[in-house]
Amino acid sequence: MSTVATWPSQAETWLDERGKPAWIIAMVLGFIFFWPVGLALLFYMIWSKRMFKGSCRHSRRRMERHHAYQSSGNTAFDAYKADTLRRLEEEQVNFEAFLERLRDAKDKSEFDDFMSERARKAKEADEPVDS
Repeated sequence: MSTVATWPSQAETWLDERGKPAWIIAMVLGFIFFWPVGLALLFYMIWSKRMFKGSCRHSRRRMERHHAYQSSGNTAFDAYKADTLRRLEEEQVNFEAFLERLRDAKDKSEFDDFMSERARKAKEADEPVDS
């Protein structure tokens, strides 16, 4: 009797260890083999909020950013923290601009190589063949 009562919690633990894809696969297989099982898993995933865990990265990042700007009560530390965060954000913007310039330079180089190769092939095609 005790093994019957524990197998659902063991299955839940096993699926939790493998993450959201395992839950989705189990739900799809449930729909394929016996649709009420798939439907029950879908309802359980929504009810237990397993379907939405980790999917709100942007709101979590927004909360972390809000938390980063909260006052600690120590004005010297808050000034240091604000200056450091400003400097890090500036460095991030500069680095992203650098990466964009790097991508643009690579794209231009590849395009120039393509155009020179194309011109070379066109020139070879126009030259008469001596026999």
